Amino acid sequence: MSESASPGHDHLQRGLSNRHLQLIAIGGAIGTGLFLGSGKVISLTGPSVLFIYAVIGCMMFFLMRALGEILLSNLNYKTFGDIAKDLIGPWAGFMVSWTYWFTWVVICVADIIAITSYVSYINASIPHWIPALVTALALVILNLQPVRFFGEIEFWFSLIKIVAILALIVTGIVLLVTGFTNPDTGTSAQLSHIWSHGGMFPFGLSGFLLGFQLGIFSFIGVELVGTAAAETKDPHHNLPRAINSIVVRVLIFYIGALSIIMAITPWDKLDPDKSPFVTTFLYAGFGAAAFAINLVVLTSAASSANSGFYSGTRMMFALAQDGHAPKAFHITDDRGVPRRAVFFSAVFVLSAVPILLLGENVIEAFTMVTSVASTFILFIWSMILISYLRYLKLHPERHAASKYRAPFGRVMPWIVLVFFAFIAFTMLLAKDTREPLLYTPIWFAILAVVWQLRKRRLIAEGKPITSAVQLPGTGEDATAADGADGADGAETGTRTDFRAQ
Repeated sequence: MSESASPGHDHLQRGLSNRHLQLIAIGGAIGTGLFLGSGKVISLTGPSVLFIYAVIGCMMFFLMRALGEILLSNLNYKTFGDIAKDLIGPWAGFMVSWTYWFTWVVICVADIIAITSYVSYINASIPHWIPALVTALALVILNLQPVRFFGEIEFWFSLIKIVAILALIVTGIVLLVTGFTNPDTGTSAQLSHIWSHGGMFPFGLSGFLLGFQLGIFSFIGVELVGTAAAETKDPHHNLPRAINSIVVRVLIFYIGALSIIMAITPWDKLDPDKSPFVTTFLYAGFGAAAFAINLVVLTSAASSANSGFYSGTRMMFALAQDGHAPKAFHITDDRGVPRRAVFFSAVFVLSAVPILLLGENVIEAFTMVTSVASTFILFIWSMILISYLRYLKLHPERHAASKYRAPFGRVMPWIVLVFFAFIAFTMLLAKDTREPLLYTPIWFAILAVVWQLRKRRLIAEGKPITSAVQLPGTGEDATAADGADGADGAETGTRTDFRAQ
């Protein structure tokens, strides 16, 4: 699948195999949200966290089904920006592309902050800014390598992550079956711990609802499998297979792992400022195992950060290709690496260092940063659903002919959109998530101003505002002439084919 950079050095190398894409997709959705963020969610919700992840997982499935149908309707859709641009309008593609890039930059910052927490367990005397800086520099070095090297690194990182979770589940089952009792605390492993410490909803309805705005962060990255699977040799087979399995796997990992954790250790004895995975092994009396697990989850956070950094640089490459970012970011080196896009994204990822220096503690900084990421990803997911509704209106014939139609047609997208609005509302109820949410409109205001300036410049130069995404193998535009461009008018021209790397 490898492809050399063109003489002009403006193409990425397609060096990721199907096994790379599958493991990256699974591993990318299992990171700091589970290993570190779940401790905070458990402290706020108790055992009801299991219902929270189940509900969110179901909503993610319907989101992914809608995304899958759109992608299979036109295999020239390579990014979420393509979809929004073609079905809603060029302004939407601009907003979605830049916001998605920024979301992954923010997620990288969150992962780096999580890494400092794990390093503190190993050696509490190390200042937080040191592991943050070292991790950020390591991300830059890794992403300056050819894409196949990145794929191999992520394949093994993701595999380690998955094996660690399965090992925890198996170990927990053994402890439950043998009735293991911690000699230091007298705590025995038993399933009744899940419901015998205040019931399944110890904090009532309010605690249950507040857990959603933190739990949603754990599922950021699930949407990557759509674009990744669409790049395989047989997308009509691989994309449905990936979508139907990814959410189920994530639910097994999340619900299974957290159930085991709360069965071994009562949820009210878990420290919300520490990884519940590490804490569980400590309470079980396995200090050495806890240390090993800490190394595994540190690797997991590094893997998630690496995937996020990679996604951000490739989105920046796509933005430059569409003319929405400086052309310099569309230049690659001899190995097909967009070095300038890497360095540009690195500047923002390094913001993790001052955030840690200014914050009172790691978990406070982690919560603040994840709240920003959750707000932006809700926007991206909502735009996917709105694009699906536009797709149903503009292309009813494609929907009717689709072999992978999203269930419940026009009704389910509205239900999921209401659910996302509910999560945004719950973010207003807690101070540590309210402030980031209230500041995010500034980002969209800046994008709106930049878009208007860019549109006026293109009009003045007599250039098309954007180009339509065409159907594969035809000259037919994917969007009707009176469709999605709105006030900007229908566009013409052939878009340079971009394949997400």
